[in-house]
Amino acid sequence: QVQLVESGGGLVQAGGSLRLSCAASGRTFGTYTMGWFRQAPGKEREFVSAITWSGGRTWTADSVKGRFTISRDYVKNTVILQMNSLKPEDTAVYYCAAVSRIVVVTSVAEYEYWGQGTQVSVSS
Repeated sequence: QVQLVESGGGLVQAGGSLRLSCAASGRTFGTYTMGWFRQAPGKEREFVSAITWSGGRTWTADSVKGRFTISRDYVKNTVILQMNSLKPEDTAVYYCAAVSRIVVVTSVAEYEYWGQGTQVSVSS
């Protein structure tokens, strides 16, 4: 049973930084792609960034490119989303997700496993 547990959310002022972690367990993730998504109140869940576990290929949404960086830690079986220069429009619940694909996947519908989410709030 795949489990994804996010942590690291919180309240930060605009321009600040947060580091989200996603602890993954229950599977060997070598053939998986791991993604981060977010959902603001009243809006659809949207793609933020993704990384292939084995090759480390990444893809990041234009809205956060240059500010957010995704990475993975083999030893800790963890996926990290480093978020810098945060803006109020980044406020959302952030979700970690996994899909058994070895290419970067950006579609919400294709992801098989989801974490419970962590709240990120950015004040102006």
